[in-house]
Amino acid sequence: MPESEILELAKRYEGETKQIKNDMYRIAWYMRGSLTYDDIFYKISAEDKEILNNIIKENIDLTTKTKMPLI
Repeated sequence: MPESEILELAKRYEGETKQIKNDMYRIAWYMRGSLTYDDIFYKISAEDKEILNNIIKENIDLTTKTKMPLI
């Protein structure tokens, strides 16, 4: 594989890693500290993360519709 492709792949992986971290920290923030860094990154499954994200999105939508504060 040419060096340019390797560098492009590394850059893409770096971006994907940052997005995963961003998503995990958002889950932790919305869970108001009920999940630790260790829980978010190592203990809960991808399926659980997806479920938590869906719950968070539903709550954001509900608070937006009712005009209640999210924080």
